[in-house]
Amino acid sequence: MAKDEKAAAAPPETGEAPKKGRKKLIMIIAIVVVLLGGGAGGWFMFKPSSATAEPEPEPGAVVPLDPVTINLADGHFLKLRLSLQATADVTEAPDGSKALDIAIELYSNRPMAELMSNTERERSKAELREKIEKAYTVNKEKEIMDVYFTSFVIQ
Repeated sequence: MAKDEKAAAAPPETGEAPKKGRKKLIMIIAIVVVLLGGGAGGWFMFKPSSATAEPEPEPGAVVPLDPVTINLADGHFLKLRLSLQATADVTEAPDGSKALDIAIELYSNRPMAELMSNTERERSKAELREKIEKAYTVNKEKEIMDVYFTSFVIQ
């Protein structure tokens, strides 16, 4: 009786089962091909083209600025000397007074402990660079491309 139950539960062997499996396989392959083709087409359509990307400016002269002493919190001070990396498009050396004013504004009354760590000093330098680049941008043309600390003494 167990053999009869197994025989009744098993589907009759016909030629339809392999055809059904083959149709599923063809359908899966077709879906994969369409998805890959759509993905590749989308990538080609929406990828940023090199012609529209703004080219990086060429480095020009490095202009050292006079040192400035900035009052920090709790009676401490910072002696800072900066150099500005101009772009090659700049014909005359940039006036450093804007950069020094921005540095004084950024570092004044900061706690000494805040500027002692390398990570905080790098973060504040990135903020200073961003503000200076913005201040020295004329008609969407950057005049300054980098800022260097040539002296950074806290006392």
